[in-house]
Amino acid sequence: MSQTIQTNQTLLTGAAPNAVRPLRLGTPHLPALLVENVDRYRVRGSAVVVNPHPDPVLLDVSPPVAIPPLSSTIVRDTVIVSAPSVVLVATSDAPAADVIRDPGWHLLGDLMGPPAADGTGGFPRDVPLWKGPQDEAGTVLLDAPHLLGERPDRRPGEPYELRVNLWYAPAGTDCAIHNRHDFIEVHTQITGVGRMQKFHAPDHASLYQDVPMAPGYTTPQPFCRTNPDGGYLYPWHQYRADTDCVWLAVEYHLPTH
Repeated sequence: MSQTIQTNQTLLTGAAPNAVRPLRLGTPHLPALLVENVDRYRVRGSAVVVNPHPDPVLLDVSPPVAIPPLSSTIVRDTVIVSAPSVVLVATSDAPAADVIRDPGWHLLGDLMGPPAADGTGGFPRDVPLWKGPQDEAGTVLLDAPHLLGERPDRRPGEPYELRVNLWYAPAGTDCAIHNRHDFIEVHTQITGVGRMQKFHAPDHASLYQDVPMAPGYTTPQPFCRTNPDGGYLYPWHQYRADTDCVWLAVEYHLPTH
């Protein structure tokens, strides 16, 4: 466990302790930070703290509290003991819908264009799913087969590029059932209440798992499998917004060579 943390920190050799970089997520009222080489970093005020690494991150409290791997929590005026990096998103009482008034936000249907006649590709413009700007958030070492439950023993990981962006959908939005991604992902709830849903088929009647998501909650276990031909295999799934919602997509990309 400690070996992985040390290896991840090696990736950041030369970086100062508690190196802070603002993340450009298009949300002035929900400022986000990447903190690298964390060494007793104090979170001032209230923030969602995301641990994007495969080892727990300790908080300096008694009794001890750890943020599990690929998970998150909300903390206030608390010291993070150490970590290769963490992502912080400030909490806010502002209406969730305010984010789409900021620069860089687009309706997903405008970005992807309409689906083809056979229903493939694109994204329906009548689904009010909005995507904010994506930013890079450093590198994470992952042993994907172990992380995804395909192999019991943990081996040295590969470097994955971490990318993050915010999404918004108004109350009652089904954000489209899909099963294709070329990356590993988890999702962190920032404001509002939503749910991650899984289906046997691209049909709402085939729902088999319904995971409620309140602010500060991350779907901690990626639910994909590695594809022998490359990429990742996902079950049919979607995000659903019960209320107006903002959530953070945390994506792990293998660098292209």
